[in-house]
Amino acid sequence: MDNLTHMLAAVADIGASPQLFTVFWACLLGIVIGMIPGLTATLGVALMTTLTLSMKPDQAILILICMYVGAIYGGSRSAILLNIPGTPANAATSLEGFPLARSGHAGRAMAIATTGSFLGTTVGMLALAVLAPWLAEFALDFGSFEFFWLAVFGIVLCGQLTAMEDGLKGWISGFIGLLVAMVGQESIHGYSRFAYGNPNLAGGLGLLPILVGAFGCAEVFSVMRGEAGQRVTNNARGVLSSSLQAFRHSATWLRSGLIGTFMGVVPGVGEDMGAWVSYAAARRLTRKPEEYGKGSVEGLLAAETGNSAAVPGALIPVLTLAIPGSAPAAVLLAAMIIHGIRPGPLIMYQQPDFFYSIVAMVFWASVGILVLGLLLTRPLLLILKVRREWLLGVIFTLCVVGAFAISNRMFEVHLMIVFGLIGFLMRETGFPVAPMVLGVVLGPILDANLRRSLALTQGDLSPFFTRPISALLAFLVIVILLAGLLPTRRIFNWVRNRMGALT
Repeated sequence: MDNLTHMLAAVADIGASPQLFTVFWACLLGIVIGMIPGLTATLGVALMTTLTLSMKPDQAILILICMYVGAIYGGSRSAILLNIPGTPANAATSLEGFPLARSGHAGRAMAIATTGSFLGTTVGMLALAVLAPWLAEFALDFGSFEFFWLAVFGIVLCGQLTAMEDGLKGWISGFIGLLVAMVGQESIHGYSRFAYGNPNLAGGLGLLPILVGAFGCAEVFSVMRGEAGQRVTNNARGVLSSSLQAFRHSATWLRSGLIGTFMGVVPGVGEDMGAWVSYAAARRLTRKPEEYGKGSVEGLLAAETGNSAAVPGALIPVLTLAIPGSAPAAVLLAAMIIHGIRPGPLIMYQQPDFFYSIVAMVFWASVGILVLGLLLTRPLLLILKVRREWLLGVIFTLCVVGAFAISNRMFEVHLMIVFGLIGFLMRETGFPVAPMVLGVVLGPILDANLRRSLALTQGDLSPFFTRPISALLAFLVIVILLAGLLPTRRIFNWVRNRMGALT
């Protein structure tokens, strides 16, 4: 009951303060970024992080969360009207949203997507409020051994899930991130590593220029190679009635909300998988399979509910374990650390008010996208007519300005451009970027806890495998590695062939 009281108080505090205005303009900015093809939620959060460095922590995090939620929702607009997902999380949306819009029901499609995003974010928010305290209490039993394996588990799992066809590429990407995190002074004795006498490297590589480069510049380079998509007539009729209709599909949005939340919790999976798995489940369980691919309301609702529910789901491991569930959540974690907030198991005890504020921020963000999505359907469509060349120039300029503003040094700008090229080349060669970023974020945690554990045991490795939680995490890491090296399908085929030979 106390938890509910604190949460309602946090919701009321934001609703009765000038921060409510911040919610709406940050959501609007996120929607605009999300609906422009090529400008992802990760890019938006990374750029805005550089602009919130001088703000108070609670105000900065409120802006970033609202942008995050708004961008994931905003990508549905271009997916529906242009058949170009604004963000990767909206790829499943285009399968049903674009056919529905092409048949003359663009307004209906956008209303259903808006309502689905609101419902998904709300379901995920409730899961965040319920599961995060329990997970934080469980994580109090973690020591340096467990945190080491947890960091390894997050990187390995992210690498496997973001490169399903070749898990080795995902692990290599994560290993590159770990190498980048090792540059600079180590955390225990202060020895300099990989600096080579360069004072710019002595303090380590800044996390923010890496994030802006790997996601921002790399996105600009990637979009420059893309092609324009097909457009449909901007018919924005039937918005309110279609929104109310979406509420009636309670089984669809509740199931998709739970699936999306679970996918958000898994490190490295995030909104993309939340949308696809929710869409696949809806298609498998539907009573109207003939509508799918032709503008199914259920399919559209499931996809948007799933990707939006993954947003608060991704915040659960961020707040309780300091492990991001998605790429935008990794940037948000970095922003929290920059603002002096230390997520982890103790956050419920050391900063309980901040946790309840996060839950309230997610709630108001869901309200913001619902109100803005329904009221500003027609004006927001005009943004899609802006020439892409102009937008790319503006975004690249913001990347440069944001990197320079961190410490007023050109070194950060050069670092940002270098990682922009690295991120672009990784995408072109099939290496996922998210594990590399996760490796950079979790590298200091892995390094510090490994060295601390070895110091406690005087070099004895046995506690890494004999402590119960450590042994479980080590077992999971080994299972993931074996599953990636020996694909499950190959195992099933081998067993089936052996059984056939025996019979």
